[in-house]
This record gives sequence, C-alpha cells and structure tokens, in this order.
Amino acid sequence: MARVPGYRRHKASGQAIVTLSGRDYYLGPHGSPQSKKKYNRLLAEYLASDKSPSFGISPEELDVNQVLVGFLKHAKQYYKADKKTEYGHYFRIMSQLKKLYGDLPVLSFGPTQFKAIRQTMLDADLARCYVNSSMKRVIRIFRWASGEGLIPASLPATLKDIEPLKLGRTKARETEAVKPVADETVDATLPFLPPVVRSMVQFQRLVGCRPGEVCLIKPSMIDRTSDVWEIRLDKHKGTWRGKSRIIYVGKRAQEVLLPYLLRNEDDRCFRPWESEKKRLEAKHESRVTPLNQGNKPGSKRRKRRAGLLPPVKRKPGQFYDTGSYGKAIARACLKAFPPPEGLPRTQIKEWIAAHRWSPNQLRHSVATKVRQSDGLDAAATILGHAELGVTQVYAEADRQKAIEVVRRIG
Repeated sequence: MARVPGYRRHKASGQAIVTLSGRDYYLGPHGSPQSKKKYNRLLAEYLASDKSPSFGISPEELDVNQVLVGFLKHAKQYYKADKKTEYGHYFRIMSQLKKLYGDLPVLSFGPTQFKAIRQTMLDADLARCYVNSSMKRVIRIFRWASGEGLIPASLPATLKDIEPLKLGRTKARETEAVKPVADETVDATLPFLPPVVRSMVQFQRLVGCRPGEVCLIKPSMIDRTSDVWEIRLDKHKGTWRGKSRIIYVGKRAQEVLLPYLLRNEDDRCFRPWESEKKRLEAKHESRVTPLNQGNKPGSKRRKRRAGLLPPVKRKPGQFYDTGSYGKAIARACLKAFPPPEGLPRTQIKEWIAAHRWSPNQLRHSVATKVRQSDGLDAAATILGHAELGVTQVYAEADRQKAIEVVRRIG
C-alpha cells in the first residue's frame, strides 16, 4: 500500500507541515485542531487528484510538460498502458506536444500552437481523418486538465471552436474506403497462411466479426446450448459504452472453431505458438531425410540451450492481436501473389499494395452479402452495430442489382 504523506512538526517554526508533490504546506500550530482540519482537507484534495505531480501548482506556473505528465498517469490507468490501443494514439500526439511546446506555459497554448501541431502532422503526409482524430485527443488532454482544476475551462473551449479539416477543403491526404475482398483472392491466399491463422480467416469470413474480436475468443465465452452458438465477448469496441456484443456461430463456423476448444476455459482459442507447433509438425511429416541421418527433431533447440546456435530472434506469442494477425495475412499475400519477374523496382510496391488484403475486409464482405440477401437490419445485428448508418458504411451497394433495376425501369 502506498504511503500517505504524514502530518509532522516543523522544528524551526513549531508549525504543522505536510509535503504533497514536493511542495511544503504549513498548516498552523502543530497539534491544533485547525492544523489537523487543514491537513485532512489538503490530503483529501491530493488523493482526489490521484496524487498528481501538478497538485498545488497555479495555472500561471504550469507548463505543457507538467500537464502531459499528469495526463499520462491518468491515461495508463484509464486506457491501460498498451501502445496498440487508444493509449498509443495519445502517446504519439503527446510526443508531438512535448517536442514543440513542452516548456511553454500552458496558459500560452492557444489556436496558433494547436494549428502548428496539426500542420506538422500534415507535413508528415498523415491522412486527414487521422489528423482530425489526433487533434481531438489534444483537446481532450486540455479538457482533462480543466476538469482537474489545473487550467481554466476557457482554454479547451477555445481549442474546441477550431474547425477540423473538412473533406475537399484541404490538401490533406484522404484514406481509401475499405472495400470487401473477393472470395477468389482469399481462397488463393489460404494455402500460404499458418494453420491457426487460416482457421481465423475461415471463421471470420463466416461470422463477420471484427479482427480484434476473433483474437479474443475463449471457450468460456461460448454458449453451445443451441444449434446456433453464441459468443458473448467480455471486452470489445463498445464495452466502454455499456454495449454487449454477441457473435452468432453457424454450423460451418462451428466446425472451424471446434478443434480450438480443447483447452482451459479462459485460454484464447487462437494462439501463435500452436500455429508454429503445427507448422513444425507438418514440416516433420514431409521430411524426406531418414531420421538416422541429418538433424534429429529438437536438435536445434538443444544446440541453442547449449549456446552453439544463436537464440531465436522472435518467439511466437501467447495470443494473436490485430497487428500479428494482419501481418500474417500480409506475408501470405506476398507468397500467393509474388511480383512478376522483370517488374520495375518502382512498381513493386504498387503491385504488393494492389494484391494485399486485410482481415477487416472480410467483415465488409460479410456485411455486403448479408445486406443483399437479408436486409440492413440483419446485417446490423450480425455485425454488432447499434446504428444502421454504421452498417451502410460496411455494406457496399450491389452494383449488379442496381444495373438490373435500371434496365427494367428504363
């Protein structure tokens, strides 16, 4: 348990004193009721600030770095200190703030400084949507500081009045809309995927869940009492809003998932180390060299332990996340669609980008198919969308159907 700053006597003056965030507070005559009351009040305020390092500093003395230190402590608890989540986005924009205006008095931060940070992001060729979302995070940082009583509320209010970058009104780069991936493309990639990742792709293209959701599935989440299984995720994109998320699993998806349920109830179903194990087993089965010749199974592992071989650079993790899942698919795409020989070097990057697909495109494919066959409401339910408007983004319109309608009506 963390130590609470104590009430103590200042020998030189005979007063009671307490030190909070490196600052001494004199409370009055030691032992007096007034000093103890003041101590309790200050201590309560200090603990309410979550022991902020900026506690007791007036806005005039505060610089941007001190605000960032306080917010970083808050963000680690609120978002969890994982740079692959929202915390990572905050960390990156805070690095920009620190680099440009860390030593600036916080009350001097205004629209000019806000726009300067935005311009540095535009100069780095970041997309308009990402720049806008990053600048919203800057406003939230200052709004947090206002809520903690560190700065006046007028500062974040002024920043909020700044217009975001509008579509078509700026030279900022636009991101391309995520489109469904063709079944033929996925089928061509499947043979080059690791066994576990192949199962993840097959499962996702059947149920339409998010890439992050397929990585989180555990046996304990699955209700198998009905012919259609229900997976109730304990953590998902809408958890912070109090929303529930159910993934509905039909018979074909059940067949894909079933081999991965033979584990502890709270273990992830899809794990990289199992994929590596299956790869090595398949490699051993296809071995041509007799076992009494060449390397024996496990010989490299024994040599690494003895220091005769360098250690493995990258060991398989305990579970997949969206990053490792996407990278595995990208590597398989490169094997499935290698650049043609003789292709100019300047065009190789374009070729790779044109033949690469992401796991999120599988979700868009399911959305489009379900919307065409069963309507928008069914697609929204399967995808887990609270609003139909969001489903419209995922479900690409059926062009051929529109052409047939236009042919019929003239």
